[in-house]
Formats: sequence, C-alpha cells, structure tokens
Amino acid sequence: MSGDIILVALIIIGIAGRSPIIATAACVLLVVKLVHLDRYLPAIERRGLELGLLFLTFSVLVPFASGRVQMKEIIGALSSWPGWLALAGGALATYVNGKGLDLLKLDPQLIVGLVIGSILGILFFRGVPVGPLMAAGITAILFKLFTLISDRIG
Repeated sequence: MSGDIILVALIIIGIAGRSPIIATAACVLLVVKLVHLDRYLPAIERRGLELGLLFLTFSVLVPFASGRVQMKEIIGALSSWPGWLALAGGALATYVNGKGLDLLKLDPQLIVGLVIGSILGILFFRGVPVGPLMAAGITAILFKLFTLISDRIG
C-alpha cells in the first residue's frame, strides 16, 4: 500500500513540476499494480531503462534517417569552433548521463530527490525539466566532489 501512496505522490509531483514523463510513468506503474500485474514489475525494472534509451536514441537519429541532416551540416559541425563545442558538450553530457545511470542502478530511490529537486529548480530558477538521467549524472558528480572534499577535511 505504501508503494501506491508513493506512486500517487510522484504523479502529483510530476504534474506540479511539469514533468509529464514522471507523472505518466507513475500512472502506468500504479495501473500495473492496481490490475494485479505485479509479476511484470521485475521485467519492467530490468528492461525499462534499456527500452527508454533505445527510443531516445531513435528520436535522436531520425533526422539522419529522414535525410534532414545532410553531409554539409555534419562537415559544418566538424569544422567550426561552435561545432567543436557542440561535439564536446554532447560527449560530456553523455558521459554525465552514464554516471547518472550508474548511480540510479545503485540507488534507485534517489529518483524522489531528483524529482523534488527538479520541481524546486523549475519554481525558483525557471529551470526546464530534462529528465532524471541528467539530474542523476549531476548528482553523481556532486557526490564525487563531496566525497573528495570530506576525505581531505576528515
């Protein structure tokens, strides 16, 4: 029963924080539980992230597949300093997201703090919720920094 309450809270938090993905995911999981399909939860946990990343990769690659990105744009991205910065930014973002993925695999309950932190960022800093993976990546970096600093002090 407490899992149901947490899912309802996440639905409310997702709606309040303008994060439809969190709200939708919590709704789907609540429906899975309410219609007694709990036996599928381990499979969702095991493969859900992989499927999500697969569909995210599909959406990123569609401009290449549809021909909207031409060789001219690719050469432009590789031959200008803004293009090089974009390449570095993309590489850094994927690295940070990977660290976030590792952190969420180790400590999945951090998602609640990430969602609430995202809501605070929206409310107080006019932020845009981009998803828990980047937030988890930044959390992983902050965790490493905190560990390094606390080891030097203590």
